[in-house]
Amino acid sequence: MKGMYYRRKLVLALLQAFEGKLEKLNLQKLLFLVTRQQDKKSYDFVPYKFGCFSFQANADLHTLKKYNSVTETEKTWVCVDDTPYFDALKKEDQSIILYAKRNFSHCSSNDLIKLTYQQYPYYAIKSTIAKEVLNKEELKKVEAQKRIKKDTILFTIGYEGVSLESYINKLIINDVKALCDVRKNSFSMKYGFSKAQLKNACEGVGIKFYHIPEVGIQSEKRKELNCQADYDLLFQDYKQNVLATETKKQVEIFELLKAEKRIALTCFEKNIHQCHRKHLANAIKHIEGFNYEVKHI
Repeated sequence: MKGMYYRRKLVLALLQAFEGKLEKLNLQKLLFLVTRQQDKKSYDFVPYKFGCFSFQANADLHTLKKYNSVTETEKTWVCVDDTPYFDALKKEDQSIILYAKRNFSHCSSNDLIKLTYQQYPYYAIKSTIAKEVLNKEELKKVEAQKRIKKDTILFTIGYEGVSLESYINKLIINDVKALCDVRKNSFSMKYGFSKAQLKNACEGVGIKFYHIPEVGIQSEKRKELNCQADYDLLFQDYKQNVLATETKKQVEIFELLKAEKRIALTCFEKNIHQCHRKHLANAIKHIEGFNYEVKHI
């Protein structure tokens, strides 16, 4: 137990509260309902094929499997660790787990799906089964949560300091149709933001993914950036040696924008003034025929 992330203890405590075994879909729904009651949520969720889904929780369960705390079948997660994780939780989280046990232990998968769709319609907007479980009025509430925008915008977004789920939700809320990863090297130590993980998450919610390393900055050039002046020198070099020569990819991004209407350039930094995507967006903005908004989110 010592050294384990608190959020993983919460997952194991929830499993143990439900006799140590839950269907995978039910565990996601119950974990969602539990975390909605937390002041500081242990997990974030996205609207997915069967409603609310946490990529991080799913990854944590697979990590717990490696450490022999859980096992899985095709449809279930089973806790095989007899450590009393409930005792390791904060009192308020213990109360939430007990509430979930009292109120949802009798619920079937369909019950939990319907409940989460009814109470949190945003998380049903990507569902492939909403029409099977909701009535017309409930479906209208789901439709009302969908962000459908018609204006063409070139967005930029950084993932520093946010979870994968929060990041994906920001794309969904802004109705982004395609994400352009403009990192030279699309590997990240932060969960969810290496190329394969990010591509999978985007495509799972209907957002196209493109990696365009040609407009990135070499990793070795990003060292010793201690103040804004250091960044400014880096970007001066970037404009002279990348943007001035790699015009083909800039035009390709512009063409993608015209085709998809709403696309986003992404890199790591939260601060747009410390990221090359600002200068890339500005270069695209100056291509002949560009008459659209650039928005940093």
